[in-house]
Amino acid sequence: MWGALAGKAVGLVASGLAGAVAYDGVKRVARSGAARTAAVTVTSWGLLGARAAETGAERARLATADIVSEARERIGEQAPAPGMASDGGHDHEH
Repeated sequence: MWGALAGKAVGLVASGLAGAVAYDGVKRVARSGAARTAAVTVTSWGLLGARAAETGAERARLATADIVSEARERIGEQAPAPGMASDGGHDHEH
């Protein structure tokens, strides 16, 4: 009976010690600024990725516009001016 109780006590102390060591490690990392540096790095990667995606989307939009323009030219249809609606105007007054 005493042996089982002692075993549980040793396990409890070891678990508490491991938790305290982990907590101290997290505090050290937070104080060192490593977490902030990592967050800034990951955010900069995200911004670069977003910029690359925007560039790719713009290239795709321009390529599609070129194809539509060429197709309209082939069938003899005049393409609307850039930024104009297909009906040739807009629905508000200036």
